[in-house]
Amino acid sequence: MEMGEEKFSRRSFMAASGAAALGMAASGRAASAQPAGKGRNIVFVLLDDLRYDGFGLENPFFETPAIDALAKGGVVFERAFATTSLCSPSRACTLSGQYAHRHGVLDNNTALPPDTPTFPQELQKAGYRTGYIGKWHMGGESDSPRPGFDRWVSFRGQGVYLNPTFNVDGEKVKRDGHVTDLITDYAEEFMRQEDARPFCLYVGHKAVHAMFEPAERHKGSYANKTWPRPASMADTEENYRGKPAWVRAQRNSWHGVDGMYNGECDFDTFTRAYAETLRGVDDSVARLVEVLREKGLLDSTLFMFTSDNGFQFGEHGLIDKRTMYEASIRVPLIVHCPELCPGGQRRREMVLNIDHAPTILEAAGMPIPSSVQGASFYGVLAGETRPWRDAWLYEYFWERSFPQTPTVLGVRTDKYKLMQYHGIWDRYELYDLENDPDEMNNLLGEFMVKNEGGTLDNLISARAAGNVKPAWDLTSRRLKELLKETGCQPEPSWRQGHA
Repeated sequence: MEMGEEKFSRRSFMAASGAAALGMAASGRAASAQPAGKGRNIVFVLLDDLRYDGFGLENPFFETPAIDALAKGGVVFERAFATTSLCSPSRACTLSGQYAHRHGVLDNNTALPPDTPTFPQELQKAGYRTGYIGKWHMGGESDSPRPGFDRWVSFRGQGVYLNPTFNVDGEKVKRDGHVTDLITDYAEEFMRQEDARPFCLYVGHKAVHAMFEPAERHKGSYANKTWPRPASMADTEENYRGKPAWVRAQRNSWHGVDGMYNGECDFDTFTRAYAETLRGVDDSVARLVEVLREKGLLDSTLFMFTSDNGFQFGEHGLIDKRTMYEASIRVPLIVHCPELCPGGQRRREMVLNIDHAPTILEAAGMPIPSSVQGASFYGVLAGETRPWRDAWLYEYFWERSFPQTPTVLGVRTDKYKLMQYHGIWDRYELYDLENDPDEMNNLLGEFMVKNEGGTLDNLISARAAGNVKPAWDLTSRRLKELLKETGCQPEPSWRQGHA
């Protein structure tokens, strides 16, 4: 048997045994109590660009037995979101618990300010052994070790799928193999280290970022599968009725279904390669679970699995993220810790990426810094009844390198979503998500068409607004309140000083 074949056979075994281990943990046959007086171990797995339904339990298109087992043995948050649907800003939100306008990482090239408190720094100061393994993707092309981590394994920028060069604690190390497997090798090594201290392992996968490159063992595994076209993908007048013109215009851009990645691939090739690349992450999850099982830590470890942002698969004729449509802002969130929360739960709280930091700190029994703007959902996991948010702020800031999408400030409530655009003369969008979950009917579409010269402020007194007015009153009020509460600029700069 060749060395490569032996490696892949071992990983296949690990995938199967990891899924089985989760089944045992869920049924209570592999209990391991949290040591008294010791902080809870943390494993935080962050994917790049994984859709909210990017695993088999949510969507049968995907074959992800290990992720499915993690979800069945844990808690699935059905309404988890990124407050900025873009890689670097979202990752900074996760680390700091702050909105992008607070931490200052507004694009994919800006470094997180070194004086920004992060949950790994807080854990490290409290005596945790901390490790970062994988894609960092903040601060341009630098892969230098960042504050807060005892172990650092990363690479420059987006990195590559095959034969990457890692920065291992400041030393350049060239490795042969697929990056997902290699990241998992380093993660396993960190978890197996004998150390009396509690640990926090942060795994940042490159997958499933374009251009997708599955491991050799997974290539072609989706050859006979086809992603069903969403209704909003159709290039028809009816589909785009009431939408801003820039949405339809994006169809022929890098981020549109008719021009995706400058024509480098077609839609079906794109979705199949994405799913095949994800299978390597499923193998990785199985391997991490197996290590925890072997060490007797599977029940007591807080294992969190999520993504930096969502990803559009043809919704509204778009791919990628950045917009405030549901497929772009929604992310998967699975939390597995049977000692804390029984498996098989599904929760409806609107959980945000800025909530991860305070939740992890509370799990460690540590105070939450005043700089954090998110809310801990640790009590939710523990079964406590506590008040939760009824609305939240979304923000995306225009990028010169991808100018197709304008700046967005918006609010999402349990029922409605308002998208307010800046830097472009076009209509805004307001949706009744209860009755229109696919966001096909812009409640402001007809109004804006009839009043092209107006702004949303005209709606307050517009007699023609009809039943749209209550929804507008609610969302516009909540947006202004959230902008003020979070310290974001309350009015766009072009309106300041004008009546």
